[in-house]
Amino acid sequence: MSSMPDLQNSPDSRNIAIDKVGVKDIRYPIVVMDKSRERQHTVARVNMYVDLPHHFKGTHMSRFIEVLNRYHGEIRIDNLTHVLAQMKERLEASSAHMELEFPYFIEKTAPVSGARSLMEYQCRMCGTLGETEDFVLGVTVPVTSLCPCSKEISQHGAHNQRSAVTVEIRYKDHIWLEDLIEWIEQCGSSPVYSLLKREDEKAVTEQAYEHPMFVEDIVRAVTEKLEAQENVSWFRVECENFESIHNHSAYATLERDKR
Repeated sequence: MSSMPDLQNSPDSRNIAIDKVGVKDIRYPIVVMDKSRERQHTVARVNMYVDLPHHFKGTHMSRFIEVLNRYHGEIRIDNLTHVLAQMKERLEASSAHMELEFPYFIEKTAPVSGARSLMEYQCRMCGTLGETEDFVLGVTVPVTSLCPCSKEISQHGAHNQRSAVTVEIRYKDHIWLEDLIEWIEQCGSSPVYSLLKREDEKAVTEQAYEHPMFVEDIVRAVTEKLEAQENVSWFRVECENFESIHNHSAYATLERDKR
């Protein structure tokens, strides 16, 4: 094997460095810290990259998988820096990047009946380790939004729809996914549940009608929540309303750096 040519390490004369090179869309089991049960096992889609100096022709793709397998069962928010450091060392890079997207489940209780069910949320973790360290936590939360204009001009009812609120944050100390999700759910016309009985459906329908929200209202409400959290140093909020009476979505976004 030692006599086989290593083309990746051969020189490249074009003098062009590459910012990120690596592997994408790996399906891999990870462990996420769970506020009520300590740990939750899930499966993530993983992207891994490093920078490539101008004098190398290519990187060693297999080494990314070797690093991932070395941390089998130990890929967590609290040790992501160790994985990134191992990527830098193993691939002889000055910076390493890792992105994970995964489903996270929280048990929710219906507002009137008390019926319990699991609700799925799509979450993201993005880590970078170069001369400095950076980490971003993200989640997409479905909420109900009821149109204030429709309520104002209609004699009966108002159109409403499901909205997707996507929030990414940087923080100083650990923030639970459960807390971040709860802050976001408080900013729509009504939360979304996976299981509702008739009495619950009545309650959430009336709650939405009493709390009409434009897409702009939701983004501003989430911003107020995050501005009040001293532990959050930076955030980006996006909201997309999947309109029920239009053939398009309504959209708003906002980014704040609190440092």
